[in-house]
This record gives sequence, C-alpha cells and structure tokens, in this order.
Amino acid sequence: MSSLPNCPKCNSEYTYEDGSLLVCPECAHEWTLESESDNTPGTEIVKDGNGNILNDGDSITIMKDLKVKGSSSVLKIGTKVKNIRLIDGDHNIDCKIDGFGAMKLKSEFVKKL
Repeated sequence: MSSLPNCPKCNSEYTYEDGSLLVCPECAHEWTLESESDNTPGTEIVKDGNGNILNDGDSITIMKDLKVKGSSSVLKIGTKVKNIRLIDGDHNIDCKIDGFGAMKLKSEFVKKL
C-alpha cells in the first residue's frame, strides 16, 4: 500500500487521493503533491484586502472600522500602521498602532500603502 502524506492543515493520517488531488476527510482540505513539497512552515503568502502581497516592514491602512476586543475603543477606517510584521495564525499581522499599542490584525481588513 502506498503511503500518502499527512494533511498539512490538521495533520490527519487518513488522507486519500481523488484524481490529482489529495483530500483530508477530517477537515476537507484539498491539495496536490506538488504544493505539498513547496509548503514549508513560515512561507505562506499574505495578501491584503485588495490582493496585494504584504511583506515585513510594509505600511498599511485599515479598510473598515474594527472593534477592539476587550475594550470600548474602535480602530477607525484610514488608520495608518507602519512597519508591520507577518506571523502565522488567524490574525497574521503583528504591529504597533500609535495610541493603541501592540495589536494583531487580519490581513483581509487592511490595504497596503
């Protein structure tokens, strides 16, 4: 029996082939063997809300008002953020915002300047 790689998303061992795709029955993630070899941790491409690729050190602006969890404050649309740092996870931008301090943002709510 051929050994298929574990799912890169949830690490399940129960993957199976469906045509040219590999499929995980536990999390429904689909991928190809070619993408498996190129998908090393920390090399994920992060794009802003307009589809522009973000890099460490870029400047961004917030595209919509964002409520700050655990606070009554709101990050207003148009707030500029300099020198971002990309991280792995759901909130993939780590930054420092003047007047707020350290903050983690989702890339889908920002645009590159």
